[in-house]
Amino acid sequence: MGKRIDNVKKGLDLNKKYTLKEAVAMLKKTANAKFDETLEVHMKLGIDVKQSDQQVRSTVSLPHGTGKTKKVAVIAKGEKEKEAQAAGADVYGGADLIEKIFGGFMDFDILVVTPDMMKDASKLGKTLGPKGLMPNPKSGTVTFDVAKTVKELKAGRIEFKADPQGIVHAVAGKMSFSEEKLVENAQTVIDAVLKVKPSSSKGVYMQSVFVASTMGAGVPVIVEQKASN
Repeated sequence: MGKRIDNVKKGLDLNKKYTLKEAVAMLKKTANAKFDETLEVHMKLGIDVKQSDQQVRSTVSLPHGTGKTKKVAVIAKGEKEKEAQAAGADVYGGADLIEKIFGGFMDFDILVVTPDMMKDASKLGKTLGPKGLMPNPKSGTVTFDVAKTVKELKAGRIEFKADPQGIVHAVAGKMSFSEEKLVENAQTVIDAVLKVKPSSSKGVYMQSVFVASTMGAGVPVIVEQKASN
């Protein structure tokens, strides 16, 4: 592990910031783990996460997907349940699915719930909350637009959220993707985070950006932006 990381760091100047294209090219050359590594984007934001009006959380659809197909479950009833089935949801149901999940069923990556079912689904909070699977309007998983949501999630829509240190961690595809696709995916993530800058955030919003492969070194990236007073 030590030798491999040392080799990865060769040619990397941590005092320099690279263009996104340069950074991805470097990571492509050094992504030599025995599995298909993931391109990660890590962004340190100039926000005060203790302030309710400076929370950063949203979703973005990657133009080339994540490289991993997620299992989507939908809790809905009537026509919306049929809509979920037609859109390609892996698991769907109403009160029966709620009870199934409450009983321990967890064979899904994302759960979508229609607003009219949230009152009943709220009993799942203690089970799903710690796992980060509880639906939330801010992440677009509490919605009546079931078909669109399921299709976007299956195609590669991701959620991002600033952690307690004000850092957003996001994935941007598999290292087996072409350099062009990785650059476009990563730029899409960065643009999405810039777009949701809280109006109360002052100074430099995106303080630093690093891209890395799962087992690789972090490469500092140039991001053009304007500081606000």
